[in-house]
This record gives sequence, C-alpha cells and structure tokens, in this order.
Amino acid sequence: MTKFNNQIRQVILLSVIILIIILMLKYFFVFLPAVLGAITLYIVARGSYQHLTEKKKWKKSWTALLYILIFLVLICLPVYFALILIAPKLVAFFTDPVQLMIAVKSLSDKIEQITHIQIYRPENFEGTFQKLAGNIPALLTGTANFITNVLLMFFILYYMLISSGEMEKHMQNLLPMKKTNRELLGKETIMMIRANAIGIPLLAVIQGLISLLGYYIFGLNQIGVWAFLTGLASLIPIVGTAIVWIPLVIYLFAIGQNPNAIGLLLYSIVITSNVDYVIRVTLLKKIGDVHPMITIVGVIIGLGMFGFWGVVFGPLLVSYFIVLIKIYQNEFYENAE
Repeated sequence: MTKFNNQIRQVILLSVIILIIILMLKYFFVFLPAVLGAITLYIVARGSYQHLTEKKKWKKSWTALLYILIFLVLICLPVYFALILIAPKLVAFFTDPVQLMIAVKSLSDKIEQITHIQIYRPENFEGTFQKLAGNIPALLTGTANFITNVLLMFFILYYMLISSGEMEKHMQNLLPMKKTNRELLGKETIMMIRANAIGIPLLAVIQGLISLLGYYIFGLNQIGVWAFLTGLASLIPIVGTAIVWIPLVIYLFAIGQNPNAIGLLLYSIVITSNVDYVIRVTLLKKIGDVHPMITIVGVIIGLGMFGFWGVVFGPLLVSYFIVLIKIYQNEFYENAE
C-alpha cells in the first residue's frame, strides 16, 4: 500500500512539474532562442573560459565580459556585411522599382526565347509588391525581437559563465539517470553543439569564398553580394548554394555570355557544391564526427522549431533522440535482466 501511495505521489509531482514546464515554455517561447543561443555560446567558450579563470586565475566577471565582447563582434560582423552589401540594393529597389521591372522583363523575354517559358507577368509582380508591403510591420517586429533576444542571450551567458562549475553540478544532479549515462549525454551535447556552432558557420564562410572565386572568374558583377548570399544559402538543407548559382547561370545564358554560363555551371557543380562534402569528411570531422543525415534532418526540423538557432539545436535534438534510446536501454533493460 505504501509503495502504491508513493507511486501516486510520484505521478502527481511529475504531472505538476510537466505542467509548470509547459506553462513556462508557452509564455517564454518567444525568448527561447536567447536561451538556446546562450547555451551554444557557453559550450563553445566553456573550455577556454575555465582554463583562464581556474588555471590562469583571471577574474571571472571580467573574463565573462571579454567573451561577450568577442561573441558580440563575431555576431555583428555578418549583420554589418549584410547591411552594407544588401541594404543599398533594397533601398534602390523600393526607390525605383520600375527600372528593376524593366530589367526583369528584358531578361524574361530572352529566357522565353530560349526555353519558351514565360517568367514575367505584371500581375505576379503587383502581388509581390503587396506582400512585401504587408510584411514590413512583421519585419520591424522581428527585428525588435531579434535585438531583445541578443541582449537577453548575453545576459544569460554572463551568469552561466561566472557560475559555470556550480551550474553544471546542479544540472548533473537533476538528471534522473546513472552517472555513466549522464556523462554520455554531456559528451554528446558538447560534441554536437561544437560541431554545429563552429562547423556550420565555418562551412558557410568557406563556400562563400569558393563561390566568390567562381563569380570573379566568370565575369559576374557585385560578386561580394552573390558570395555572401551563397554562404547563407549553404545553411539551407538539400538545395543549399544552388538557390543562388542556378539563377546566375540562367542570367548569363540569357544575356548571351554562354561560355561564362557553362563555366560557372561546371564550377558550381564540381567545386562549390562538392566542397561541402570535402570539408565535412576532413576539417569538420575533427571538430565533431556528426553523420550528414543527422545534420540535414536536424536542420529541417530545427529551423521550423527554433528559427536561426535551429541549425545548431535541430541536429542536437535528433542526436538526443538516438542517445536517449541508448540511455533507456542502459537504464531499464539492464535492470530488467
């Protein structure tokens, strides 16, 4: 009877805990990217931060602020380059859209002569302008949320760093599993986050630079913009950089630069697209040996769930699923035997 009562108390307590977690997530979900970002940056900085504060005896608070400054620069640099490269084009687009529509119509006519496919239709562009205008308030709201999440992320990161040892001990004590399984989960978390938080941006930079060379060789204008967009497109699963270089190849064919178009097509297929695989089996394998399928499936799931941070936490979620199955087997199958 006592055992039965204990089981009921356990179920009630777990139900209350789950209910509180659901309520917290419901009203805190908009700020979840800040928490995930702080966790990511903490794990990236954890080893070197502890070395500086424990071995070199650096002051914890000032060291934490130094890391926040470094991360702030690393995050702001891509945003800055995006603004100086893309913002002038957007301003010109909204200032004088007629010139753009004339250029698009001219290009569409040439493509239609080659492929007999009509791309340009005035009604399609009118609908596009209306959608863009309707999305401006959402864009402003998203920008405000992004800034708020960044500030909150660094605030959380600061306290995670200065109390790292105590926090990790508390987290280990809270996990209801054997010590070996806690260690397995910890190692998997560190490996996956480092592999994705360092590997994915590194891959995007390398693919952007590789594509920059190709765009320069084959005579494209504004190669910095296209290379930057190619690097961003590499984060998109399956299609990746093809989102950028296929339209550019079509454009070169349409304006009569057939040799450059063929050259860019071959360069993009053979080099730009395959550098992803080469880097994964060489450089990224040293950072963290993550199966490509885990990354692809994880990013697809993660982007929908977590937004930008989904490129890191999506693969981590898939990896957790696999690891937790192993832990379940270790925890309960061994006990059953």
